[in-house]
Amino acid sequence: MENINELLTEALTPYHVDVVDVGGPLECRVILRDSTGALVLDRHFSRRQFADTRALIDVVDGLHRDLMVAEGRLQPCMLAAMAASAQAPVAGAVMN
Repeated sequence: MENINELLTEALTPYHVDVVDVGGPLECRVILRDSTGALVLDRHFSRRQFADTRALIDVVDGLHRDLMVAEGRLQPCMLAAMAASAQAPVAGAVMN
């Protein structure tokens, strides 16, 4: 788990990252604090998400997105609009 903590710290610099065991053996929390020690994010994850490289990348991407929302650089409504536009059919596309 120490290795995961180091990887997350490097990926999420300048935030301080703590990976904390919770509940059962498959659960943990990822806590991000800013340079003053103030809590910025606190998320629960399955340890399985740290075992697979693709899943770990998804975790980091999700934390980056959550940080952008927490910092006010991205509005949640923009996430919904982007998701909706990604699912909408392209104009002029032919569907079989």
